[in-house]
Amino acid sequence: MALLTVFLLACVTALATGLGALPVAWLGPARTERWRPLLWGIAAGVMTAASIGLVVEPIDKGQWVPLIVGGVIGVAFLLIGQRAMAGREMHVGNLSGVHVRRSALVFVVLFVHSLPEGFALGSSWSVDSTIGLFVFVAITLQNVPEGTATAIPMAQAGFSASQQFWAAVGTSLPQPVGAVIAFLLVEQITALLPWSLGFAAGAMLALVVLELLPDAIGPRENRPLAATGIIGSMLAMAALAMLLGA
Repeated sequence: MALLTVFLLACVTALATGLGALPVAWLGPARTERWRPLLWGIAAGVMTAASIGLVVEPIDKGQWVPLIVGGVIGVAFLLIGQRAMAGREMHVGNLSGVHVRRSALVFVVLFVHSLPEGFALGSSWSVDSTIGLFVFVAITLQNVPEGTATAIPMAQAGFSASQQFWAAVGTSLPQPVGAVIAFLLVEQITALLPWSLGFAAGAMLALVVLELLPDAIGPRENRPLAATGIIGSMLAMAALAMLLGA
């Protein structure tokens, strides 16, 4: 029964990611283009804050070696992905171009980063269901802005609202899988967690620096909007973290 509960809760966290795509779908293509610097700034801020959140616990526990090694591997993963996609015309249906490529990179990085979050939910629930419930609430709330970050490049690329929603949900599908595995193999997964958290954080930060920030900042006249998006989203994520930590 406990295993089924963990699985269902992790499914809820995945669906919560889809909620974050709804505001982007509501804006529509014209308004999305008009507010592009702000939206890219929001995506960059959300992913930067999320990557910082991933490394807090390993740092508190002094798990520097797995965290740093995992982070380096995560950066390498993003660089290899970038190089593999460079110069290739990516097509999804009748859509193509740089925003399709960037949508794919954002999807892959957020998809990968969801697995350690699933690990955290499953392992915490196996130890104490009260702590597990707290972790569930934290991941669910944090998944919503990550869904927004998934939808922004997809809106730029011309994907439909339903595609944005289901892609956002899809980025979190590793969470139910990771939660079940961690619940059953808590000791082994606990040892693996700092490595996987470092990997996810490294990949996300590399994505922000190499892909999201250049498009957010762009020409000089875009920078006030981009800065507003970056700072505002990071402050919102920090406030959420403080609220959950209270």
